[in-house]
Amino acid sequence: MSALSLNWAPFLPWAALGVLAGLAVLLVLIGAFRSAPGWGLRGLLLALLLAILANPSLIEEERRALSDMVVLVVDESQSQNIPPRGEQTATVVPHLIEQIETLPDTDLRVVRGGRSQDSLTPNGTTLAEDKGTALFETIKRAMADLPRQRIAGLIVVSDGQIHDVPENYSDLGIGGPLHLLLTGEAGEGDRVLAVTKAPTFGIVGKPQSLTVLAQDLAPENAAAPSGIGIAQLTLRQDGEVIREIEIALGQEQEVEFELDRRGPSVLELEVSEGPQELSLINNRAAVVVNGVRERLRVLLVSGEPHAGERAWRNILKSDPAVDLVHFTILRPPEKQDGTPIRELSLIAFPTRELFEVKLDEFDLVIFDRYRRRGVLPTIYLDNIAQYVEDGGAFLEAVGPTFATPLSLFRSPLGRVMPGEPSGEIFEEGFQPIVTELGGRHPVTADLTGRNRGDSGPTWGRWFRQVDGHGRSGTVVMSGVQERPLIILDRVGEGRVAQIMSDHMWLWSRGFEGGGPQAELLRRIAHWLMKEPDLEEEELIARVEDGQLKIERRSLSGEASEVRITTPSGQIVPLALPARDDGRATGALPAEEFGLYRVEDDARTALAVAGPPNPLEYRDLRSSATKLRPLAQASRGSIYPLADRTLPSVRKVRADRDSSGPNWIGIAAQEAYEVAGAKSVPLLPALLVLALLLALTLSTWYREGK
Repeated sequence: MSALSLNWAPFLPWAALGVLAGLAVLLVLIGAFRSAPGWGLRGLLLALLLAILANPSLIEEERRALSDMVVLVVDESQSQNIPPRGEQTATVVPHLIEQIETLPDTDLRVVRGGRSQDSLTPNGTTLAEDKGTALFETIKRAMADLPRQRIAGLIVVSDGQIHDVPENYSDLGIGGPLHLLLTGEAGEGDRVLAVTKAPTFGIVGKPQSLTVLAQDLAPENAAAPSGIGIAQLTLRQDGEVIREIEIALGQEQEVEFELDRRGPSVLELEVSEGPQELSLINNRAAVVVNGVRERLRVLLVSGEPHAGERAWRNILKSDPAVDLVHFTILRPPEKQDGTPIRELSLIAFPTRELFEVKLDEFDLVIFDRYRRRGVLPTIYLDNIAQYVEDGGAFLEAVGPTFATPLSLFRSPLGRVMPGEPSGEIFEEGFQPIVTELGGRHPVTADLTGRNRGDSGPTWGRWFRQVDGHGRSGTVVMSGVQERPLIILDRVGEGRVAQIMSDHMWLWSRGFEGGGPQAELLRRIAHWLMKEPDLEEEELIARVEDGQLKIERRSLSGEASEVRITTPSGQIVPLALPARDDGRATGALPAEEFGLYRVEDDARTALAVAGPPNPLEYRDLRSSATKLRPLAQASRGSIYPLADRTLPSVRKVRADRDSSGPNWIGIAAQEAYEVAGAKSVPLLPALLVLALLLALTLSTWYREGK
């Protein structure tokens, strides 16, 4: 192709030429008004001079025609998996590709997007802000390298539930029409559950509540359901059903719950199936609530004053979240030295109040070097044993009397103790060693100073250990001759820990470099109170960096395999390779918003990806409402696939109709690129010189008469 155009390259600025032209016109008008001889020739001469200064030329362009571009956009969001949308998409897309490829001078670009992983953060710990089906962000990225004047049309295959539709079609900068090929069926309805208000954290043992809204979405262009319906709502906490209630449809309602442990808990809500259902995935919602303890109440009873007593008190009082009640027995009842009772203690030992009335209010009970000598009656010791069996936590740091008949093991408390005294006491230096099982137990697996090489730990020695036999539980640290030093055990609903030495305080004094006394005691206390991060047999799932990360902790140290149920119901097996520290880990891309369920043969873990009410699931009905304004503004069309045959694709002129009953059209853009150009001056120098001389002589001759 070629084209001619007029080009101006003035020797003076256009403003100066405008002034000169004005003066020339004024002179010609004055001459004409006075009927001066030769005023017409003077006008022609001035016009020629102005034309010379304007320097016109003729440009001849060599143009190369460019092919038109068609952008075919395929929505791959999760709502497209609802039957028969996936089948419709799989059928129409190859048909459109075949149709477009047969059009002359037409290129095709296929864009796929709308998946939830498109919204994942690149390096964050959670999913990004919920953008729903952000299909037009994908379209703009795909068209970034395409000249807009070549785009002859935009064909979108979608259910219409797109959440980033621009307000104006002109924002896309496309001249061709937009066609929506609408997947789905007519008359779709659905029941939806949404969490409208939920706490991010809650105090353990205190009533909490969240607000839910369940509603039935009627088909488009249909009347809303009359009256208020009732639906069954099930609330699960960490996979276990805790409440089943009836709620009114279309009305917000509060649902109460109570956290039973510290750390994150997954609350799963599910509403019963409605009269019309597109998918049950939006009948469920899940939120994560972090449990925190208001205050940790600890009862510490020291059997006698000793060097390690202050270490216990300092460690427990250093935590501002701990309410410590500490009693030290200064003198046994059998000792008679004449000291008045009022001088032996500031307050009386409230045994009945502590060990009968308010025992259940304590989160942890610690006995430090305690021996039976009549201070606590047997019935109170039995109360402590029952407290443990009912879910309480008990820690005993034994002293030398544990090897004697005065040992607490010879009381009702003996039935919950994992270590039985042999009667022998070792009075020699030794280094506490983490056992093989302790190397896989979260309490001791990665203690500061533990050397896993042949050189042993880097911490200091202790100098006394009471010998005992482990009847039950897990020995996590050993001492002299590999005898049990620290034993952890589960008893009934509660937990017990025994430290078979009273020399741990040497670590806090820095003897021979000291050791992680505070760290170890803190971990033991938190394990006793069922801290999730310290569970030795646990299955953990969480969403980080766009991945579902799974950890299986076990004292067996064996590899494991889990089954993952995705939010859409797909079951994916995953093998977890084992590590030396008793953990088996694995990861899977978190490609969907919603609740992931991870199961092995014994345990279940839950993880939530994204917000509790993803935009993608709030309305799953097929709808052209959002894209209809863009289709109308671009002279495009809405083509439902449910009740029509597959459309043919035509190329039409930009000013013609671009759709029909069973066809859609793309507008020819007639785009081109300039391959070359040639400039021809309209006033050649010789011709201009001849004209100037002719006009000058003619003007002189006319004025000479």
